[in-house]
Amino acid sequence: MRLSQMLFVTLREDPAEAEIPSHKLLLRAGYIRRIGSGVYAYLPLMWRVLQKVSQIVREEMNATGAQEVLLPAMQPSELWKESGRWDTYTQAEGIMFTLTDRQNREVALGPTHEEVITAIARDMIRSYRQLPLHLYQIQTKFRDEIRPRFGLMRGREFIMKDGYSFHTSEESLKQTYADMDRAYRNMFTRTGLKFRPVEADSGAIGGSGSQEFMVLADAGEDEILYTEDGKYSANTEKAVSLPPDAVPSTFTKFEKLDTPNTPTIETLAQFLKCSPTQIVKNVLYQAVYDNGVTVLVLASIRGDQDVNEVKLTNELVKLGDRFGGKTLLALTVPDAEAQAKWAAKPLPLGYISPGLEDSYIGKQEKLHPKFLRLVDKTAVDLQNFVTGSNESGYHVVGANWGKQYPLPGDVVDIRKARPGDRAMHDPSQILQTARGIEVGHIFQLGTKYSKAMGATYTSETGEELPLVMGCYGVGVSRLAQAAVEQNHDKDGIIWPVAIAPYHAIVVIPNITDAAQVEAAEKLYADLNAAGVETLLDDRDERAGVKFKDSELVGIPFRVVTGRSLQQGKVEVVQRATKQSQEIALDQIVSTLKQWIQEAIAP
Repeated sequence: MRLSQMLFVTLREDPAEAEIPSHKLLLRAGYIRRIGSGVYAYLPLMWRVLQKVSQIVREEMNATGAQEVLLPAMQPSELWKESGRWDTYTQAEGIMFTLTDRQNREVALGPTHEEVITAIARDMIRSYRQLPLHLYQIQTKFRDEIRPRFGLMRGREFIMKDGYSFHTSEESLKQTYADMDRAYRNMFTRTGLKFRPVEADSGAIGGSGSQEFMVLADAGEDEILYTEDGKYSANTEKAVSLPPDAVPSTFTKFEKLDTPNTPTIETLAQFLKCSPTQIVKNVLYQAVYDNGVTVLVLASIRGDQDVNEVKLTNELVKLGDRFGGKTLLALTVPDAEAQAKWAAKPLPLGYISPGLEDSYIGKQEKLHPKFLRLVDKTAVDLQNFVTGSNESGYHVVGANWGKQYPLPGDVVDIRKARPGDRAMHDPSQILQTARGIEVGHIFQLGTKYSKAMGATYTSETGEELPLVMGCYGVGVSRLAQAAVEQNHDKDGIIWPVAIAPYHAIVVIPNITDAAQVEAAEKLYADLNAAGVETLLDDRDERAGVKFKDSELVGIPFRVVTGRSLQQGKVEVVQRATKQSQEIALDQIVSTLKQWIQEAIAP
């Protein structure tokens, strides 16, 4: 492709809307253009990158025996109501675009396709002889993000590969899950990215187990905890660890003490000259279920620890049956305005005890009359601990479960693992931290969707059983930007060779020099003919502008038909290292072909 004929405009300044390097560079280098909030056009260079990423994904999926399909982006609400996720996606998470058509039917733009694929399986799979079956697609998805940001990292429209497998048993599912683990490792290795597979929370997708694939980058939205021995890594939403040992309490008797101006753990520990590990803090949450019932949750945890709200959400979903709810629509720490709607009297915030009386909850319809009391495992074994007294300005010391406070029946793991904690599998291993960008996620769904939607098959014995399912996603457009976030310098993008829009760019420093033009034209033709995807910068621009643009755009190899032509040579610069060397004209094609093959070799 000739740059003089391409839709190609670069910017010298960072766009005001861009916050992270990859977003700035993709806009400046003319790869994408913002159309609206979280909506971007993929321009010619970016589309080539996305096609290359898609092809790598497609080849690895096909190698496992998966079959490619294309499912409708517009989905009827009935399917989502069958699965029970309509309220989750339209209210709780609120990320699904919905509309009503002219026949007054509710439809949605698909953020994911579990419901559609399960409906197809329900209609078409009859016998165990048709299983296992694995279908996938590469398609545009839509999510109404509350705060779209970072360009393609968190957009409202994006390209994703999503695959779904169907099985007769958990054993068969686990085999495909293992196949996908290998396929995903192959995909991300082939794209030339540094990545880490981590244990993950299944979120609204559901299922018994899942694993994320994280591209390591400082701007990653996710924090990863891992051990140096390589035996453990997890997203902080899912991570577990051993907390520091609690310091034995110095308090020997139960008493109430005047503790003015100590509403935080830090101020209280300083005032009482005690360790935060001797304190039980009690955090109040407000949970709203899909049946409209509001439940006030009192979570007790050791003072030096923090509540992991993802883990807490999962626990509340499990307990939903107690309150007649299936889906948790909202989980918040109630502010003063929210408290005013249900509190029968002012709460002693900062001084709450595990025994806060239910009488603080006013009598209202759809308001559960008692606190749901949860205690984290870190607080269960504490003795003679410090905690609130339910009176502002006062705490109690020397408290014990089973004496002053009944131990809640729901003992749960809701603590947030942190860097520096000891690992569960080996306490000598200390959790390290890294930032990551989620580019892939695989799930063992089990029978969640097939049971809800009546998708069954007939077994060898003639029994009608629910299909066992798996789900496997790759963010194609996100992966492309993640590659830039991981591979750039002060001058621009450094594309991994396998997904670069072009392998090489031939630059003519002076288009009025006939020898430079002639040599460049021949190299351009010969390289493309040999399978080296090549751009020709034949624009009427200064050489310095062309060199800056080639670095900004990030093409792996730059060939310059400059002064060395007099010796029958051209300058070749490698973008990744900026190393420059002069190579004979008749060796350019073979040299670049070899370098490219070495760069993309499995």
